Amino acid sequence: MSRLFIAEKPSLARAIAATLPSPQKKEQGFIKCSNGDVVTWCIGHLLEQVEPDAYDEKYKRWSLTDLPIIPTQWQLKPRKSASKQLSVIRKLLKEFDQIIHAGDPDREGQLLVDEVIDYCKVSNAKKDQIQRLLISDLNLPAVKTALNQMRSNREFIPLSISALARSRADWLYGINMSRGYTLLGQKAGYKGVLSVGRVQSPLVGLVVRRDEEIENFVPKDYFTLDAIIPYQQNPMIEIRARWQPSEACKPWQNEEGRVIHRKLVENVASRIAGQPAHVIESEQKQTKQAPPLPYSLSSLQIDAAKRFGLSAQQVLDTCQSLYEKHKLITYPRSDSRYLPNDHYKQSEQVLDAIANNEQILSNAVVKADRQLKSKAWNDSKVDAHHAIIPTPKKQSLSGLTANELKIYQQVARQYIIQFYPSARYAESKLVFDIAGGCFIAKGRVLIDAGWKTLIGKEGQDEHQNSVPAIKKGTELLCREGEIKDRKTEPPKPFTESSLLQAMTGISRFVADKDLKKILRETDGLGTEATRAGILETLFKRGLLARNGKIIISTPAARGLIHALPLEATYPDMTAHWEHQLQAMAEKNQAYRPFMDALEQRVQTLMTKIKMGDVPESLRHLPQVEPPKFKRKRTSGKQKTKRRASSTKA
Repeated sequence: MSRLFIAEKPSLARAIAATLPSPQKKEQGFIKCSNGDVVTWCIGHLLEQVEPDAYDEKYKRWSLTDLPIIPTQWQLKPRKSASKQLSVIRKLLKEFDQIIHAGDPDREGQLLVDEVIDYCKVSNAKKDQIQRLLISDLNLPAVKTALNQMRSNREFIPLSISALARSRADWLYGINMSRGYTLLGQKAGYKGVLSVGRVQSPLVGLVVRRDEEIENFVPKDYFTLDAIIPYQQNPMIEIRARWQPSEACKPWQNEEGRVIHRKLVENVASRIAGQPAHVIESEQKQTKQAPPLPYSLSSLQIDAAKRFGLSAQQVLDTCQSLYEKHKLITYPRSDSRYLPNDHYKQSEQVLDAIANNEQILSNAVVKADRQLKSKAWNDSKVDAHHAIIPTPKKQSLSGLTANELKIYQQVARQYIIQFYPSARYAESKLVFDIAGGCFIAKGRVLIDAGWKTLIGKEGQDEHQNSVPAIKKGTELLCREGEIKDRKTEPPKPFTESSLLQAMTGISRFVADKDLKKILRETDGLGTEATRAGILETLFKRGLLARNGKIIISTPAARGLIHALPLEATYPDMTAHWEHQLQAMAEKNQAYRPFMDALEQRVQTLMTKIKMGDVPESLRHLPQVEPPKFKRKRTSGKQKTKRRASSTKA
């Protein structure tokens, strides 16, 4: 029986077609194979959520009285640029009984094709027979393997429902909150749009609070005390043991346990000078640091921001090119850092390809232990997609751009690391009793770099502190106490790298303690595929700005954040959403209760906006220059259209 393959984009369609029988004929919007199979494609999302005025004409004009806008029957419409391709797919769907879903292997990729199938009213009988093709490597052998491992598309319905819930929830929350707060801003004389979103607003909130914390920071003095203890067996070694204040010292400490009373430290320093230092605990051990896992998109974006100063969007665009155009890396929009065990069989080919492609890394490949198997290979941690790794494709890298070369090297090095041993350290700890006070010296020395040999000096431990192994019960002599005057420091401003880390490590910024525990394993703020776009949107909308490598909040951002309810500016709410959406994808949460709760919350928020006064922070927003458009000669009909659209806020 002939099959219809629906790929997410043309590059994937071409890769699928390359595995099917020739000769092939390229038609308008699809490729026809000699065995009757047809491969067609979407161009990203062919469908999009309709604007509010599609539900009711009155919503063309923004008005508080019309809020909230809650669709009773959700509608999609073809994207203008995609309507022709949608017609092609609609026609093909009528001709074929055997359909293969070949969306990208993630939540959005699942929905993207599923929604087209639903929109084209494919019968339930056909839907039951749809198979799912999961491709994460566009090279011919990998695609052939994937074709032999297809699964029923029914298995992935929860993934699609989760993506659908996310899309509708974002529309519901974003449309109503943005209209509500923009209209409040207009009451105060602000002419710009105040965009609110369940991901973007908490993200802006993080930056606003960090910036204000830095501006309002008042440094405070505190003091440390080290006992200087010469090591009698080696006069060149001086042991520095840090004083550990007792419970009795609490009245002279701050919340972090730092001593803020200098006279107390001076008193202890004078008491220990020239006194015996008794070793009451002695501990020596070797520890290992395992190689870091292969990259997910976010971890790659974080490292590339630190190492090369690349933005999240630049890394994503570069990865897409390496995946689609050059076929040198696997599917890039992955949130996984693990690999399927079956993939280990390809490791020889992948390593050989790296050595062939990149001379800089060939020596690292030669020294790799190909018998090693890091913890990266773990079937239980892999679902629709796996970590980003190089493909087995051998080719010259001379055609790559500077950024493409950097990212390929980074991905390849991270893969090679999986075949290197753990770094080993010698750690030691000595606890001294000096004049009744407790002093601790800790040391950590790298004794075998292992995988760290691959990452250069930035990965090595520059400040190594050696503490000799001394038996418990040994008595040394404390020469003196060394006091250091210190000042508390403000938090560091966000950079692209640290903001991405904040988005992925959301639990650190969550206020609710119970939710914090739940969220340690979540995706964080946004998804791998959307984080770069969200950041770029916030820069374009003037809520965030770049100052060199630093990211700062604008006055408009501060005014909006202080006007919004607290729940809208903290990650708790969106993290809770993500937790429920993930549960939906795993069949542990139903769609309807999630949406019902959201609709009720939006109703409450809109009621508060309508009944309350304009928040004080919106009364002092900066003036916004209206966008300047070049005048074009237009027909009377177009002029009428423009006048109608100008009534929108």
